[in-house]
Amino acid sequence: MTDPLLVDRSGDTVIWTLNRPESRNPISDDEMITALEAAVTAVNRDRAVRAVILTAAGSAFSAGGNVKDMRDRRGMFGGSPAEMRQGYRHGIQRIPLALYDCEVPTIAAVNGPAIGAGCDLATMCDLRIASTTATFAESFAKLGIIPGDGGAWLLPRAIGMARASEMAFTGEPIDARTAWEWGLVSRVVEPDDLLPAAHDLARRISANPPQVVRMTKRLLREGQHQSLGSLLELSAAMQAVAQHTDDHCEAVTAMLERRAPVFTGR
Repeated sequence: MTDPLLVDRSGDTVIWTLNRPESRNPISDDEMITALEAAVTAVNRDRAVRAVILTAAGSAFSAGGNVKDMRDRRGMFGGSPAEMRQGYRHGIQRIPLALYDCEVPTIAAVNGPAIGAGCDLATMCDLRIASTTATFAESFAKLGIIPGDGGAWLLPRAIGMARASEMAFTGEPIDARTAWEWGLVSRVVEPDDLLPAAHDLARRISANPPQVVRMTKRLLREGQHQSLGSLLELSAAMQAVAQHTDDHCEAVTAMLERRAPVFTGR
């Protein structure tokens, strides 16, 4: 069997490609879950990585859960209610936890339909760019189930409660233009331009000091649930660290000398 997730590298950007195109890249099997977890761990340990692009092979981004496994009650979809609860907790729910803790900015390059957990996978990334062929559906209700992978937490933070409710209650898809109008994606491009656009965005992120970008991402994450006072305290501590880096000194010097900075990650 081929690798469920292809991992490539272009400079300081890592590209993850979901690699189950024959089944529209489901993410509910243990091999894919484990591969995504391992990919995040590798990125967090590699200080030279400054951005990640997540995309998929074939015509679909991800069909989410494997519907045939649901029908046959296999894998995480099998067993008693108590066993299924554990199947979710120790199965697909590992993906949002892993991606939430990914230290570098993640860009979803959505090349086609992102359905159910596939839609939620896109929202697990910090930024999203869509091909004109992409569609997004929070389609769990159509299968008589609820968003079991964190979609009820992720989607409202991406597009607001009213629009998230519309998507979740109807289960109906939205096209790429609507996704852009609703703020689910920041850009819509032609299919051939998708990966170049994602790499361009990654380069713009990578142009900044990598330690500072990682700390900024953590602050944005913590700001989703901390009080203002707690976040200000954390910001003060991180700012003290940032202002003692070589990259901070280089940034200030380069600005005063009116030249392009050269950041080393130190």
